[in-house]
Amino acid sequence: MKKIVILGSTGSIGINTLKVISRYPKKFKVVGLTAFNNDVLLEKQIKQFLPRYVAVRPNAVKGLKNRLGLKKVKVLNAEEDLSSIVSLKEVDVVVIGMTGSAALEPFLKAVQCGKTIAPANKEALVIAGEIIMSQARKYKAKIIPVDSEQSAIFQCLEGQRRSDLRKIYLTASGGALDKVPKARFGKITVEQILAHPRWKMGKKITVDSATLMNKGFEIIEAQRLFDLKIADIEVVIHPEAIIHSMVSFQDGSIMAQLGITDMRIPIQYALTYPERLDTGLKDVDFFKLKQLTFKKPDFKKFPSLGLAIHVAGEGGTLPAVLNAADEEAVSAFLKGKMSFVNIHRIVEKTVLQHKNKRNPGLKEILAADTAARVKAQEIILKKL
Repeated sequence: MKKIVILGSTGSIGINTLKVISRYPKKFKVVGLTAFNNDVLLEKQIKQFLPRYVAVRPNAVKGLKNRLGLKKVKVLNAEEDLSSIVSLKEVDVVVIGMTGSAALEPFLKAVQCGKTIAPANKEALVIAGEIIMSQARKYKAKIIPVDSEQSAIFQCLEGQRRSDLRKIYLTASGGALDKVPKARFGKITVEQILAHPRWKMGKKITVDSATLMNKGFEIIEAQRLFDLKIADIEVVIHPEAIIHSMVSFQDGSIMAQLGITDMRIPIQYALTYPERLDTGLKDVDFFKLKQLTFKKPDFKKFPSLGLAIHVAGEGGTLPAVLNAADEEAVSAFLKGKMSFVNIHRIVEKTVLQHKNKRNPGLKEILAADTAARVKAQEIILKKL
């Protein structure tokens, strides 16, 4: 029986992870659950799965303890105790469903404890992926990505000689604005952006999907996870979202991972690896598919993707700056403080004003993150 901790259990990744666990109660045991916002859902999860450890935001700790009344459940502080939870000896797998750079510290701790980590969080790998992967090799931690695209690449590369690899094709659905003319972007509302045509995701990642910044982050993530050069990765817009990514090899063969758009598939694969168990989901019905389409991304329409590729090539502290500025800009957009088109402008200005530092340590990365947030906020307040 594998013992699981889920960071971000009330988000879409956490919810789907618990669905997988519920299907195989004899194979998995929930040891820890953490959440920052949805206390109501978290309480339901606690009562169903009875984890020994729970972490919530500081001002919710006392209230949750009183409401639960469960002596065997230890309620901790989500701002201070995540690293302690993931480092518990009894924990086998850490699922990282929480968003943002706050996941970096517990991610690194889990790696240094030699755990199996199933990350859906892009930010930690974007800002400090080289450090994480170096530590993973040192401490023999296994990282099995949960994002559908990274999971697809992981599966296609499994058992293959890396020297035979030619190129990674990273697929993208195109987001909510794929068919919307760029001339209309200035009037796009938050509600329209959040209406993703394929996926039900968190607000931040849905906005990033609309700007294609999310795909830019995935390029950096894939670069780190699979030790790739930027020239090895090509983005392909694939609106049907049936092919989750592809890998081409030197002999001309291309391997692709296909499946319906349901996050339980890559989540379960990460939890059961190297086994493959029945998910209870239907296969792709090829006879109902009218077509599979592919096109190149429009860099003029979605300049954030080009900016992310530039940052990926530069490396250093720039990925941390890109991520931090994007978090601040997207947050401002979601709060109605600015228009959609200003997201890219703010991120680009912040990146261009940063003096990059090559081969940074963790302290330098975190300092760049903080400085970028301050700079992005200054630009937002000045209204560009």
